[in-house]
Amino acid sequence: MKTLILGAKGNLGQQLAEVFALDNEVIAWDRGEIDITDRELILKKIADIKPELVINAAAYNAVDKCESDDAEYELAKKVNIDGPKFLAEACLKIGATLIHYSTDYVFDGEKESGYEETDEPKPINRYGKSKFHGEKKILELSGQGLKWYLIRTSKLFGPKGESEMAKPSFFDLMLKLSGEKDELNLVDGEKSCFTYTPDLARATKKLVESNKGYGIYHLTNSGPCTWYEGAVELFKLKNISIKINPVDSDYLKRPAKRPSSSVLLNTKFEPLRNWREALAEYLKI
Repeated sequence: MKTLILGAKGNLGQQLAEVFALDNEVIAWDRGEIDITDRELILKKIADIKPELVINAAAYNAVDKCESDDAEYELAKKVNIDGPKFLAEACLKIGATLIHYSTDYVFDGEKESGYEETDEPKPINRYGKSKFHGEKKILELSGQGLKWYLIRTSKLFGPKGESEMAKPSFFDLMLKLSGEKDELNLVDGEKSCFTYTPDLARATKKLVESNKGYGIYHLTNSGPCTWYEGAVELFKLKNISIKINPVDSDYLKRPAKRPSSSVLLNTKFEPLRNWREALAEYLKI
């Protein structure tokens, strides 16, 4: 199957390219090859190569920056709203299937039992709003015959992508800070699920190859936890001795409000392994 991967040098995109290349013809584009905010360019280039599957792993995810900077918010809207819309239009024209990734931040965090795929999004920050409106652009074309999978995920970690825009994961950042500081204050009031990018890439491929219908899927590693709990497990696995203090979300005074509990419940696909097992594997890389 001819598969086009966008954002192919990012943290997730690089893993997708490796997994899908095992038995598919993969075309891997990053920012140097395509601008997903350019509608005419998207329509032309995708029509030229005629992929059967388009996977969009390109996204704007600077949560605090777009909350406090209007210019950054405009960029977030172009990448997270216009981009998915243009890709959906291009896929619809050639009959290709679109896979797009979204986030737990489309929810407000008020549902402590976790969010199912059918729950109504209510984002509470600009980043979440941009991702939610990107989802809506895809759903709007669903009735016109678009074939699509919308995969919500959260707290990605794994090997760092080659792109200069690729950010270190939470665990990479914690390891770096543990070598620079004697004490860390970490939020213990935002519960969600870590997701290992190689696991997500494999699950994405399995979803495409399954007989499951198009639609919204929640794919994360199993086991909800907070940032503080994640760091406790990390330092235990690495035998690092450092004092870490659990703090409330407000302590850090970040521009963007975060959901207090944005656990994504996977009710439609087989569960991914526990994040602790995935983290232990990652630390051996």
